[in-house]
Amino acid sequence: MAYLDPLLASLGLWAPLLVGAVLFAETGLLVGFFLPGDSLLFAVAVLASSGVLSASIWVFAGAAWLGAALGDQVGYLIGQRWGSRLLVSREDGGHRPRWLSGHHIDAAHRFFLEHGHKAVVLARFVPLVRTFTPVVAGALAMPRRRFTVYNVLGGLLWVVLLLAAGWYLGEVRFVADHVDLVTLGLVAVSLVPAGVALLRRRAA
Repeated sequence: MAYLDPLLASLGLWAPLLVGAVLFAETGLLVGFFLPGDSLLFAVAVLASSGVLSASIWVFAGAAWLGAALGDQVGYLIGQRWGSRLLVSREDGGHRPRWLSGHHIDAAHRFFLEHGHKAVVLARFVPLVRTFTPVVAGALAMPRRRFTVYNVLGGLLWVVLLLAAGWYLGEVRFVADHVDLVTLGLVAVSLVPAGVALLRRRAA
């Protein structure tokens, strides 16, 4: 466990708050293409199962669920207030900020139109689309109460499934003996979407 031990030990009970903050930022600050939450949750569960983290896996689950749900609610409010501008590209007369990926917003828009309100739940399991689906839901006037119900249920399902998968993987002998390598591998995988998005923007 080498260098990860002292780092994680120094975070202590702040670690769950950090996880919650990252998941909030993923959809609440529209930076999900830099902060993919799947790999983070998976890695946290692997480390918790291996005994590296001091906080209980249940504490991480609660912080992750709260952060993810609040982030989606903020994304929904952004969609209500400015969504119509975000959904229309500059080429079509919209006011979409240049730093936002039109490709990902358009993908989330199509995803929502295809799946309807249940897209709020399904998008949780689709990196990048997950970031902008709450914005699309707000922009298309999905009823707030219904959005909140779908958001809370989708966030719970996402957090529980990923933490459970990571927890059981962490009990595999090879994984337990190579926590550092597995964690670094997950981090590397989590950076792939951001790298692809950056290359696409440069090529555009």
